[in-house]
Amino acid sequence: MLSRRFAPLFWCQFFAAFNDNFLKTALVFLILFRSGAAGAEVLVTLASAIFIAPYFFLSALGGELADRYDKARVAQWLKFAEIFVAAIAVVGYALASLPVLFTALAGFGIIAALFGPIKYGILPDHLRRDQLPTANALVEGATFVAILTGTIVGGIAARGGGQMWEFSVLVMGFSVACWGAALLIPATGSGAPHLTVSANLARSTIGMMRYLRADTRLWWGALVTSWFWLVGIVVLSLLPPLIKVLIGGNEATVTAYLALFSVAIGIGSAMAAAIARGRIVLRTTLAGSILMALFALDLAVTTYGIAPAATPHGPAAVFSTALGIRVAIDLAGLAIAGGLFIVPAFAAVQAWSAADRRARTVAAVNVLNAAFMTGATVLVAVLQSFGVTLPALFMMIGVATIGVALAIWRTMPKAT
Repeated sequence: MLSRRFAPLFWCQFFAAFNDNFLKTALVFLILFRSGAAGAEVLVTLASAIFIAPYFFLSALGGELADRYDKARVAQWLKFAEIFVAAIAVVGYALASLPVLFTALAGFGIIAALFGPIKYGILPDHLRRDQLPTANALVEGATFVAILTGTIVGGIAARGGGQMWEFSVLVMGFSVACWGAALLIPATGSGAPHLTVSANLARSTIGMMRYLRADTRLWWGALVTSWFWLVGIVVLSLLPPLIKVLIGGNEATVTAYLALFSVAIGIGSAMAAAIARGRIVLRTTLAGSILMALFALDLAVTTYGIAPAATPHGPAAVFSTALGIRVAIDLAGLAIAGGLFIVPAFAAVQAWSAADRRARTVAAVNVLNAAFMTGATVLVAVLQSFGVTLPALFMMIGVATIGVALAIWRTMPKAT
């Protein structure tokens, strides 16, 4: 955390994740509590899909750029461009325009997709293999602490219509801070100096996916990490309407539950790093999958049959009820299990990747992650439009994750 080879990347990722979730949460709160838009729950789910979709289309380009050029320099240019996307968000907030805010969210998603292969591909360039589990835990922890702070501040910004100057200072200030941190990332050199960056995004994406599919261990790791992000994006998109509609929470209560979920993921990531002690322990991923399934199923059972709340309540009132406490325990348990699940799996992918293809391997993993997340968010939106309830959706997550746990148990490779 004090070394130049890790700290600038850590803070760059933190500031970027803060801004992504600050804007996303402010947008979600405006949709749920202020806009009066028809089909608000579907719009919230689609907001997640809009942010994630660029990972599917642009991760290949990001991977090629990161392998062909110095990863630090590419990160600096991307984060400089992010300042201008933040300015679009400011305009959208000033006009209270959902289309402009959705455009800014898509812009953040594009930059995040191009930055993804860098932030994970650069770690093995600067760190030893035995440092990767801890480094990944720190990056995952930073990401979800940033989600926590971005969620809280985004919720505050959207309450009562929000204050324009507060929104502007924060979204612009963190974009500039992110760029400043990127400027301090040490140079890596080119991993593949003779690589030709393809303008044909479809061809390069297909090529990287074929390479990933041909390596059994890498393909296993990609599928496992994709399930984590599928569950994470679905739960985060369902959580605000769950708390608002069934638990009867107001904006502050939704923020409190989102904060709890984010902190718990960080705790789970830290636990995974502590268990690993410099090793890659895939049994932790198996245990995490089982726990994820159990907590998702209990959350479904807990909220099944509950009538929509008549009036919204603050955190103190909600957390004083048995229902509020049990939902909090389930969400925290689900998030801790998620941290245990993802850290060893992604550390394994990094360790198994060839140095000259590492960024493209991470990019291919991101494409698969994005395909899972985009498909899941669109499917959830369709199911919601047909009247499928929130408890039923959590039940589906739990049952499917049981199947994933069985598959992991049967196919888990040796972590060598």
